[in-house]
Amino acid sequence: MLKKTLLLSAALLAPSLALADADCTAHPKAEWKSEAEARAHWEAQGYTISKFKVSGDCYEIYGYTADKKKAEIYFDTKTLEVVKSEIE
Repeated sequence: MLKKTLLLSAALLAPSLALADADCTAHPKAEWKSEAEARAHWEAQGYTISKFKVSGDCYEIYGYTADKKKAEIYFDTKTLEVVKSEIE
């Protein structure tokens, strides 16, 4: 019974851990692009941003792609390069 409970718990937890915090390079805050620059960069690529936040050394956005797919993207605070993403 304990084994089944542990397996079930692991199965339920796995999706939430699948996109755990990304491993971004740490840059001095003075080198970070501003939130406005980062938003403009992604919006110019057709993304609609519903949530923007700092996650460790990354910027993170939640929103939708140009073709209306749900998106969660972690990106570098200095270069704005994608570090990790999930598009549904």
